[in-house]
Amino acid sequence: MASVSFRDIQKQYGRVKVIHGIEFTISDGEFVVLVGPSGCGKSTLLRMLAGLEEITGGEILIDGKVVNDLESKDRDIAMVFQSYALYPHMTVRDNMGFSLRLRKADQKTTDERVANAARILNLDPLLDRFPRELSGGQRQRVAMGRAIVRDPKVFLFDEPLSNLDAKLRVAMRAEIKALHQRLKTTTVYVTHDQIEAMTMADRIVVMHDGIVEQIGTPLELFDRPGNLFVAQFIGSPSMNVFGGTLKNGSVEALGARWPVPPGVGRASEGQAVQYGIRPTDLAIADSGVPARVVVVEPTGAETELMVDVGGQQLTVVMHGRTIAQPDQTVYLGLDAAKAHVFDNGSGKRLA
Repeated sequence: MASVSFRDIQKQYGRVKVIHGIEFTISDGEFVVLVGPSGCGKSTLLRMLAGLEEITGGEILIDGKVVNDLESKDRDIAMVFQSYALYPHMTVRDNMGFSLRLRKADQKTTDERVANAARILNLDPLLDRFPRELSGGQRQRVAMGRAIVRDPKVFLFDEPLSNLDAKLRVAMRAEIKALHQRLKTTTVYVTHDQIEAMTMADRIVVMHDGIVEQIGTPLELFDRPGNLFVAQFIGSPSMNVFGGTLKNGSVEALGARWPVPPGVGRASEGQAVQYGIRPTDLAIADSGVPARVVVVEPTGAETELMVDVGGQQLTVVMHGRTIAQPDQTVYLGLDAAKAHVFDNGSGKRLA
């Protein structure tokens, strides 16, 4: 195992700069997820760590050692790709042991490590099959097994579940997390799916346009997003956000007054702000902000409502069922402590 450090990392393609001075450290044994929209630079950062992309500026350290000039094979990392990257003419056993044979490992060591990885991933019955005879989930487990047999200092995952169907993604998420808890190997995982990030990570690095917007535990980012981008990116359904004005200790917006968290009232009177409230923090109440029901979507344990307030549609997620019907007027209640207020110009959260 090893720590990983990024020091002022920059990446440029010709005149186009795609990574802008990223700097953070991943602790020994930590599971860190890089998350962000397509094109934010997360896969580029991972590929620089893997030695598959040149670094324009800054330093990457693995276990305290600068690896900028080291070949990928000398960095003691193992990478699992989105496409599985299995050799079609080799059996599962041969695919998993191939990297060890390249390193001239003896047959006994190779057999022991392959058997151990197969046992961990429940691949024993599949060792003599070829990739074409496997399902997508089985192929991904083989790719993970090939990484495990190398016993690397760092595991790298580049959107490994994006080719799987929704049910299988959920199952594989749990398998990868259980694998990390068993092996305790430092892991860097890239995804654009914030649900994957929330459920798997020890810490999440939220990226946008080649910079780091915020780093924290999943619940820190959910409860205390540092800016509007993080607030709307983390959480599903996404946070309701609308513009308003701070007046007399509340926000006037959409023809109603919205309570603000303690301390925010000290901000400038009349300041233009963005008000945010998560769908799960809104509730149907006997009194409060009037809203017209637009759509009712029961999902079983929860019911999702789309409501119209002052011409803007907001999402409400309720536990259980509701008797509310489209075009009916309801009242929204909320806890001021669960609300978020952001500066209209900078997008930063007002604390």
